[in-house]
This record gives sequence, structure tokens and C-alpha cells, in this order.
Amino acid sequence: MENYDLLTGITNFALYFGVSIVFLVVFKSVYGLATPHAEWKLIKEEKSTAAAVGFGGAIIGFAIALAGAVSNSADLIDFAVWGLIALIAQVISFSIVRFIFMPKITSRIENDEVSAGIVLGATNIAVGFINAACMTY
Repeated sequence: MENYDLLTGITNFALYFGVSIVFLVVFKSVYGLATPHAEWKLIKEEKSTAAAVGFGGAIIGFAIALAGAVSNSADLIDFAVWGLIALIAQVISFSIVRFIFMPKITSRIENDEVSAGIVLGATNIAVGFINAACMTY
């Protein structure tokens, strides 16, 4: 009986981990489409610290939210739904920063203003924590 439990645990780990990795890849693409500045170009070609900090915060925030979804989901479908909700919330957080808190965030990131990257990254991480906490039910 214990081997069955171990195999079930390993299978569940593999499923949730695999879906989480897929969500991270999808998030990278969706977030990149939602931001008017080209993070990967700024990070890879121009070595922009501001873009790296802002985008890194978005990835961390989304991963925190995904962790909350995994911890609190009833099954894989439930997790997938909450993962999608987490993705939407993270993209909305960028929109809030862009249109309300820092309307010039895109140009500031493009100009490698580290302070703007830190605010964007910190906001994304904060939203990830709030997102994860709200998924407890």
C-alpha cells in the first residue's frame, strides 16, 4: 500500500510541476505581449537592469501565485483555473502600474531606470503574494 501512495505522490508531483512549468512559459509570452516594451530584447541585447528587475519580479510574483494555487487546489482542473486567474491578475497588475501609478513606466524601463524596474518588480511580487493568499478557501 505504501508503494501505491509513493507512486501516486510522484505522479501528482510530476503533473502539477509540469503544468506549472507550462504556465510559466505561457506567462512569459502573455506578459511580454501585455507590455509595450520588449523585455527580452532589453534584457538579452541591451543588458537592461531595469527590465530584468521588472520582469524578474513578474516571474517571481506569478510563481508565488502558482504555488498558492497548487497548495489549495482540489485537483488539476481546479489548479489550472486558479493558475489562469493568477496569470490574469499579474497582467492586470502591470496595467495598474502603467496607467495609474507610473504612466511613463515603459519609457523609464526602456531608458534602464533601475528605480522604475524595482517598483515594477516589487509590485508584481506583492501582487503574487496577495494573489496566493486570496486563493485559500
